[in-house]
Amino acid sequence: MALNANDRSIAGFTMTGHALVHWFETSIPIFLVVWLAEFDVSVAVLGVVVAVGYAPLGLGALPAGVLADRFGPKRLVLVCLAGMSLSFFVLALTDSIVGIAAGLLLWGLAASVYHPAGLSLISTGVEERGTVFAWHGIAGNVGIALGPFVAATLLIVLEWQLVAAVLALPGLVAVAYGLRARFETTAAVDGEATDGEGDLSLPEFLANSRALFAGTFAVVFVIVTFEGLFYRGILTYLPEILAGLPAMAAFDPGVDLAGIDPGDYLYVGLLVVGMAGQYTGGKLTSRMPAERGLAAVFAILALLALAFVPVAGLGFGPLVALCVLIGFFLFAIQPFYQEAVAVHTPADTRGLSYGYTYLGEFGFGSASIAVGGFVLGSFTLTAFFGMLAGFALIGSALSVGLVVALDRLDTAGPRPVDADD
Repeated sequence: MALNANDRSIAGFTMTGHALVHWFETSIPIFLVVWLAEFDVSVAVLGVVVAVGYAPLGLGALPAGVLADRFGPKRLVLVCLAGMSLSFFVLALTDSIVGIAAGLLLWGLAASVYHPAGLSLISTGVEERGTVFAWHGIAGNVGIALGPFVAATLLIVLEWQLVAAVLALPGLVAVAYGLRARFETTAAVDGEATDGEGDLSLPEFLANSRALFAGTFAVVFVIVTFEGLFYRGILTYLPEILAGLPAMAAFDPGVDLAGIDPGDYLYVGLLVVGMAGQYTGGKLTSRMPAERGLAAVFAILALLALAFVPVAGLGFGPLVALCVLIGFFLFAIQPFYQEAVAVHTPADTRGLSYGYTYLGEFGFGSASIAVGGFVLGSFTLTAFFGMLAGFALIGSALSVGLVVALDRLDTAGPRPVDADD
């Protein structure tokens, strides 16, 4: 089914915002090598500085969701875009570690706004929600791939401060575009949501939170957290793991890669394949219940994680095939949980709902970075992927449990929580 004009306008606006969030996010690690060379600090100190920027992505999601319900998602996305650009201009003007920390903190605070606001906008304003979730996810993958590529390329010929300024410019263009964009933010929910008329009071926040977690959203929240544990764990450590595999060491590309590890290309390829996964997952949300999709994709991810070490031992070709599958299903699951949040929450607290969602995804899910580092350092690669498989199996079991519970509700009467039906 073709998108109507309102759906297309929201899709263009949110796709732009999503691509830019990840454009900025994935360009930051590229600067690390330059900062280590320029400033007299250890890797540990610089890691803390970068963590200052990344931490608000999860921690700021919940207050961002509350603000989206109060002031409207479009306003919040525009603030996000402007704030991210401003933060990179701060980086461009600094010559100290303190200035870098300030710029990254500003970026993290601004970026934390996007997912609760952008997904709230799609869930309340778009009729063909699954399709737009799919294109929205693809746009995010484009930003993930282009951010580090453009940053690394520009750093060959420009000083890092100037590169930071150049990277900020698309954000300003996006703000100008967003100010001109016109769409109805609640077109898909028949007046169940308001744009910018929510209550910011603590009692209202607590009441809405209790109502959310008293229903099936509580299970969805835990499911998303386990997806975040799998996602953050594998994407954080996969480049390092690939670089150390005998299959990659034995690979001869036949050309000079100018010092770039072949595993980095395979990793970027995995992210690119994720675009197809996002699109497929998004389209499937309109053909099957999100809970069943989550159960199936989690199970597949668990099998892929368990297969990684044996397949990696078979050589370069099988390893590439496995990474393609991981990239596809790692991103195919995202439209399913985004749809599940929309189905299991009321429209008038959708911003708060996605705020909790990305607190689980980016906040609690980031625990796998610390746990994964410990497992890799103290145990075997098999143990690491066993840990990831465990996260996925728990997510699948919870999703199956939700399917069973909803089937029982259906036999007893109509579901009480599907706010958009």
